[in-house]
Amino acid sequence: MDERKQRILQAIVQDYIESAEPVGSRTLARKYDLGVSPATIRNEMADLEMLGYLEHIHTSSGRIPSSKGYRFYVDDLMPPQQLSPQEKALIDRWYRERAQRIEEVFRETAQIISQVTKNIALVLAPQLTRAKFRCLQFLPMDDHDRRAIAVVMTDAGFVENKVVAIPEGATFEDFRRMAAVINQCLAGQSLGKVSPAIMKRIREEIGDADLYEAAREVIHRALDSGKSDRLYLGGRTAMLEQPEFHDVEKVKEILLMLEEEQLLKDILRSHMGEGLRVTIGRENEYRGIQDCSVITASYHLGGELLGTIAVIGPTRMEYGKAMTLLDYMNGHLAEVVRKFRW
Repeated sequence: MDERKQRILQAIVQDYIESAEPVGSRTLARKYDLGVSPATIRNEMADLEMLGYLEHIHTSSGRIPSSKGYRFYVDDLMPPQQLSPQEKALIDRWYRERAQRIEEVFRETAQIISQVTKNIALVLAPQLTRAKFRCLQFLPMDDHDRRAIAVVMTDAGFVENKVVAIPEGATFEDFRRMAAVINQCLAGQSLGKVSPAIMKRIREEIGDADLYEAAREVIHRALDSGKSDRLYLGGRTAMLEQPEFHDVEKVKEILLMLEEEQLLKDILRSHMGEGLRVTIGRENEYRGIQDCSVITASYHLGGELLGTIAVIGPTRMEYGKAMTLLDYMNGHLAEVVRKFRW
C-alpha cells in the first residue's frame, strides 16, 4: 500500500473511531491535511474498498474500516498513545491506598479498565491452588445455628468462605481447637499440594473422628473451589452505550456470552502467554464476538504466568488507549501480586 493510501486509511479509521459515522471524501478533505482533492480521495477510497480495507454502508455514501483495515491500522499506522497524567495518578493512588486484599485488586482492576475504555473488561486471576495456606478461622452463624463459617486465607490474600455443619456433640470451641491444629499443620503449605501425610497428622492431632471429617470437608472444599482460575468482569453494560450496539438483537449474543464464565475463561486462556495481543472482528473464533475486538495482556511474576487482563469492545474502539492502559495495568498487577506473596 502506498503512502497516500496509508494516510487516507489512517484518517478514516481515526475519524470513524471518534464519530461512529461513515466517513466521506469531503469530510476527509475538510478535516485532514491530506494535500489532495476530494475527488482524488474518493478514488483512493474506492481502491481501498476494492482491496478489502474499507466497507461501504449502503445507507450512506461514506465508508467504514473493515477488520482488515483495522488490522493494518493497529499493526502499521496507529500513533503511540499515552495515558494522561490524571489517569495515571488515579490508577497509582488507587493501588497505593486501596489494594488491601488481592480479590479487591482484581475486581477493581476490571472496573478501572472498563471506566477508562468504556468497554467490557475481564481479569483472569490465578488459581487458589498456586497460593500458600496462611490461616483458617471459624465464625459462629448465631447462638442457635449448628453451623459455622470457615474462612480460609492464603498468602496472596485470597479468602474463601464456606458454611460447615457442626457435628452433634461438638461445640464451637471444638472448632476453634480444630482451626489451631490445621493452622499449625498447613502453615506455608501450597493449597495444591496438601499431602496424605499432612492429613494423617491433622487427624491424629484432632483425635475426634467427627471433628476430623469436618476439618477434611473444609480443606477439600477450599481446594475444589481453588482448582479453577477466577474471572472478574467489569462494565457488563458498558457496551450497550456504544452506538453499534443500540440494536438489542445485535448485542443479545454478546450479553448471553457474558453469562458463560467458562467460555470467557477459554477465550482468555487462548491468549495467555502471548504478551499484548489484539484480535479484530472475524479473527475471533467465537461467533458471538465477531463484531468485536479483544485486546489481551498476560501478566507474569518471576517468570511465572499468572493470568490475563482483557478489553472486549466494538471494532471501532480506541485501540491505542486500550493497549496503553492494559500495558500500564499489567505492570501494576504483577507488583501487587508480588507484594501479597512476599
